[in-house]
Amino acid sequence: MICVRPPPRSIFRLNLCFAIFPRRFLLTVAACCPKQGELGEKPRGIWAPIAASLDLHRGPFEFWIVDLTAKRRIGLGILYSLSGNYYLISKACRAGALSAIAAINADPGCDLEFVSVERDPQGNVDLYGPLCEEILRDSGANHVVGCVTSWSRKEVIPTLEKYGGSLWYAVPYEGFEASDHIVYTHACPNQHLLPLLNWAMPKFGSRGFLTGSNYIWGWEINRLARDRVTLAGGEVLGERYLPIGSRDIDRVIEEIRLARPDFVLNSLIGPSSYAFMSAYCELGLSDRHFRPERCPILSCNLTECELPTLGAAAEGLIAAGPYFRGIPGWPRRQRDFGSSHEAAAFTSVMELARLLAHRPGAEQLSLAKLLAECSGSVGIIDLETHHTVLPVIIAQVRGGVFQPLKRLEGVAGDPYLTRGRNFPTSPLLRVVS
Repeated sequence: MICVRPPPRSIFRLNLCFAIFPRRFLLTVAACCPKQGELGEKPRGIWAPIAASLDLHRGPFEFWIVDLTAKRRIGLGILYSLSGNYYLISKACRAGALSAIAAINADPGCDLEFVSVERDPQGNVDLYGPLCEEILRDSGANHVVGCVTSWSRKEVIPTLEKYGGSLWYAVPYEGFEASDHIVYTHACPNQHLLPLLNWAMPKFGSRGFLTGSNYIWGWEINRLARDRVTLAGGEVLGERYLPIGSRDIDRVIEEIRLARPDFVLNSLIGPSSYAFMSAYCELGLSDRHFRPERCPILSCNLTECELPTLGAAAEGLIAAGPYFRGIPGWPRRQRDFGSSHEAAAFTSVMELARLLAHRPGAEQLSLAKLLAECSGSVGIIDLETHHTVLPVIIAQVRGGVFQPLKRLEGVAGDPYLTRGRNFPTSPLLRVVS
């Protein structure tokens, strides 16, 4: 298409009948041009002979080569630590997000192009809030894919609320949260911990030992585990926490050896978890009670991205999650993801692209409004909780690979564990005197 515009008035769009306009008009050459040019660039390709035949080169024309097929460029924040105690999970999430960005940008049927705005908190929880603010305030991006720990996620919520931004969170977490500014694309407790315990206790026994990193993930996961074990008539024989990054696990291992539980729930993260798994493996070599077939380690957050670091210590580990490598069914776009972290981050970006595609300006809408306006389309996000429907897969490491043991299909995220429960319509009170 050739556009002729008399500045500063409105644009007249014509085909080839622009010769009737005076030469002082600005000629804009578009459509089949190979790339966007700069103001003042002469017509090229198929437009050069047209301009020559109309004797345009000698007139006071300026030419602007414009590619009308250009995609909308939308900033997308990436907030993952490339170092620190949980960098392996961060790198897996980052790989999934960047893979999805590349897929969207290469798709000719999608009218948008994501431009990553990346910040690295370096595992320092105090940097997440300021760096998130930097993304939302300075780059024009309104959506951020990022955060690994619940600690860091909660650090950015005030910033999201201040700037009206949105976080796409792609890591399993402890539940009891539903923010208007967050989409939770990985599992919450009714999609990992509770199915795992419901499967494990009848098989191994209901006497458990709970470990965790000393922050909200460890506290809440072990609180829920304690409640579920007690409800099943079982017993929690011990509960111990370590500071994030601590490798001082000797006392914990000794307490487990003396308690002799039926299973151990490992909610440690990073180096603490790796040191614990290694020491527990050694304990199993000296005492058969602590081998995987007798007293396994259960986990809701260990995935393939950490198996190389764990090595032989991972053998026999039983974990729950929505995806394990080589097991089909989720996400919708089947790929060979390295872990569920990578798959969930990929899914986050793909779903965001679906919500924004062919809707200019939608990237500036609040998350609630964006989801509400797309409520009639086939999406993955629950409008009330901002969680998703996921499969639940329980798998065990055998020969260095997760092998499936049990699968539940289509479990909707229930962060407050309220679905399917009957609550009284009036308070259970009585008059006392």
